[in-house]
Amino acid sequence: MAEAVAESAQAPAAVRHAEEVMGTVFSFDVRGEDPAAVRAALDEAVAALHRVDEVFSTYREDSQVSRLAREEIGVAECDPEVAEVLELAAEAERVSDGWFSTRYRGRLDPTGIVKGWSVERAALSLRRVAGVSGVSVNGGGDVQMFGAPEPARAWRVGIADPLRPGGLAAVISAAGVDELAVATSGTAERGAHIVDPRTGKSAVTDLVAVTVVGPRLTWVDCWATAAFAMGSRAGLAWLESLPDVEGLLITAGDEVRCTGGLAARLG
Repeated sequence: MAEAVAESAQAPAAVRHAEEVMGTVFSFDVRGEDPAAVRAALDEAVAALHRVDEVFSTYREDSQVSRLAREEIGVAECDPEVAEVLELAAEAERVSDGWFSTRYRGRLDPTGIVKGWSVERAALSLRRVAGVSGVSVNGGGDVQMFGAPEPARAWRVGIADPLRPGGLAAVISAAGVDELAVATSGTAERGAHIVDPRTGKSAVTDLVAVTVVGPRLTWVDCWATAAFAMGSRAGLAWLESLPDVEGLLITAGDEVRCTGGLAARLG
């Protein structure tokens, strides 16, 4: 998915950056009155992302999460962020009735929550910079937005159509809200990587993609994964039950199913 914003003569200064980390690309678009202050904060946010990769990567044998999974260390011996993420993941597992999980084939793997949490945390750190009026951080297609790119214009995010490469299934607008996040889980780009926690195997459902919209990316990223594993019928009903959350589900048969309030976010 890609964000699209328009420029105008009245728009605040834009600072943009792309960083390869965690096996994907993080794209930043920050609007503010003091570009130098924004760039300094951006450097700190990027450094924090690389630190998260060092701590949480399941591909690094020496990462804290890998050592934790092998029971070489305990949570108390890890950076405080590890306990924070595991507590958030436990809450996601509770809310989803176990459809979201941090275990893969019996081994600790918090990958499903770390990226969304990292994007949200980076966006929050940039939002706190004096004079910043708009922040959009895109981590591998999952986006956290705050404020607006310019007066009277909202952030917009295009949702890729999984069945029509190069096409869009919808465009999500942040008009009228100060914070909005968009996350998509599916098989179009990464194949069958979503696991059914109840079988430990790849989730086999009628879905090819689930996009979830809500205030914070940590949660909507988890909800998109859980809803995909549930399948279209159960996933849609569950998303409808969550407060401040909307969803768009696309089946392999090219059927689009949406929560009742999604229309308010299209544009």
